[in-house]
Amino acid sequence: MSQAAPSRSQRPAGQRLRLQAGLVSMALFGANALSYLLNVIAARALAPDLYGALGSLLALVVVGAVPAMGMQTVAALHVAGLRASGGDVAAGERRLLRTGLGAAAVVGLVALVAAPALVALLHLPSAWPVVWLALALVPLTVLGGFHGTLQGRQRFDRLALLVAVEGLTKVGGGLAGLILLRSTSATLARMAAGSAVAAAVGWWVCGRRRPSRAAGGLAGRVLHAIQAILGLVLLMNLDIVLARHNLSGAQAGDYAIGAIITKIAYWLPQAVAIIVLPRFVDEEHRGRMVWLALVVIAALDVWVVLVTALWGTEVVRLIGGAEYGAHLPSVWLFAVLGSLLALVQLLLYSRIASTDRRSTAAVWAAVAVEVALVTWWLDGSVSAVATAALVSAGLLVLAGVTIEYRGVRRSPSA
Repeated sequence: MSQAAPSRSQRPAGQRLRLQAGLVSMALFGANALSYLLNVIAARALAPDLYGALGSLLALVVVGAVPAMGMQTVAALHVAGLRASGGDVAAGERRLLRTGLGAAAVVGLVALVAAPALVALLHLPSAWPVVWLALALVPLTVLGGFHGTLQGRQRFDRLALLVAVEGLTKVGGGLAGLILLRSTSATLARMAAGSAVAAAVGWWVCGRRRPSRAAGGLAGRVLHAIQAILGLVLLMNLDIVLARHNLSGAQAGDYAIGAIITKIAYWLPQAVAIIVLPRFVDEEHRGRMVWLALVVIAALDVWVVLVTALWGTEVVRLIGGAEYGAHLPSVWLFAVLGSLLALVQLLLYSRIASTDRRSTAAVWAAVAVEVALVTWWLDGSVSAVATAALVSAGLLVLAGVTIEYRGVRRSPSA
């Protein structure tokens, strides 16, 4: 009986971790499903020119959210580090809030200054959609800090709740504006209002702290994280842009369907990266945690690869309809690409935690490799563009694994 007690005490902790991982996964799935639904409804509710404008602005929201992702990453590592070292967590969180507010102000100001250029570039009838876009990015940047704070505390149940609230308020608000008023400005205005509500909920859930009066010294870390994540976001979406530029309309449409499969494989194991990121502050055990997480991600995504390898045609028709798929001979390539990008993200998080900038440089080098392959070497086909993206991501995983291995070999605990 005395030997069984430790296993019983450990079992609930493991069960709680799996439960929280499931909650985070469901919240992320719900938020992404709502975003997909917004695009589907917009395509049917708006005229083609208005939908084109809204689609471009929603893509800018993704790019504009990169500072929020950088804030989340740094906040998770900072709070986890303070907890592990016995530091003043409350003071650290107040400094994070000050940094987040400053970053949000910069992001909003940059978006407003760029408004005239964006209006001309996207052929918008007025500047109001861009103004609402800028106003949406401000609370989203602050919200990234709250996400990271809950990550660092390892309160994944509250994080799942906040992700769900963000999806319901931001995307749900956009859907309400789209359905009721059927305009780009109304959609983005409701998204901005919903984002502000989500940020307020995040502030409440994280303890309603006031920002620190003193500078936190975190701006450099946030900037490094933004540079790395921006390269990853660009790499994730670059193949779609290259396909649109180099392929025919029908081929580019098929590639866009394949890109959805890539996103599915990328997002499926997201909970793994979210849960292990705070544990990367432990230098002694980081390497072991990285290898374990890589195996878990691969084990989750292998099912997506198998399904697309066996029933690729059916999957494409389920996503896009019977008119798609004529130019997609190897659907599984897109699943493998998404899986590799998920591995890249985890390896990048590990190097951000160790303040190693080599992986950031490797991500931007992979972007250049992909552009070169599509532009000057491979033939103009869907498989060629997918292969270029696959080669770039594969080389990046290899580089990340090499950098990680050398980092572990050089660590004091090695």
